[in-house]
Amino acid sequence: MSEHNPFAATGRDPGLPGRLLRTERDALMPLLRAAPRERFELRTACPGWTVRQVLAHCGAALIRIVEGRLEKGVFLPETNAKDVREREDWPLERVLDELEQGLLMAGPVIARQDDDRLDAVALGEWVHAGDVREAFGELGAYAGESAAHALPLLTATSRRRGTPAVRAYLPDLSLPLPLGNPCAERPLAEFHGDLPTLIRIYTGRPLVGTRYELSGATEKELCIYR
Repeated sequence: MSEHNPFAATGRDPGLPGRLLRTERDALMPLLRAAPRERFELRTACPGWTVRQVLAHCGAALIRIVEGRLEKGVFLPETNAKDVREREDWPLERVLDELEQGLLMAGPVIARQDDDRLDAVALGEWVHAGDVREAFGELGAYAGESAAHALPLLTATSRRRGTPAVRAYLPDLSLPLPLGNPCAERPLAEFHGDLPTLIRIYTGRPLVGTRYELSGATEKELCIYR
């Protein structure tokens, strides 16, 4: 792996999740604050969830981290659904305020952790922001300035979740992005395509209308959210 690869594994950067969350806050919150109310009822790529419900989930997850409410079973689908239900009667502005507070405050808490388990939450927040942008019809749903912070977290999370080793060849990177876990009994898989499609594959988002080549692995076994 070349030393010039900016996404090569060099150990955990504890400040990375916070940088991703702050960058995403700067990109997403102005869009949300200016959006007409009816847009928050649009459906997203998350089955059964509207934009408002995705945002409620995102804010709740981050505030749990900030407040240290990380009991057993946190972030499982049942807990996520409960958090969203608890916010059904909140005014939209309160939902957005909680989300913005979480995006600003969760990073330093994550940085103080001894391991990277919560780093994946920051990555998930960025992916959900992409879900919202896609529902709004915005360009670059799973790309943008924040991607430079998100890709190293995707590399680390793909390894933690035990996905097969993949070299991802992306148009904007001079070297392939290393993902997953090498295995002596299995050759490296390869992906050729753009960044949004790679994110869709690794996060289980719809692939309708995309173009890519994937050899040596299946989409199902690459998904990090199961």
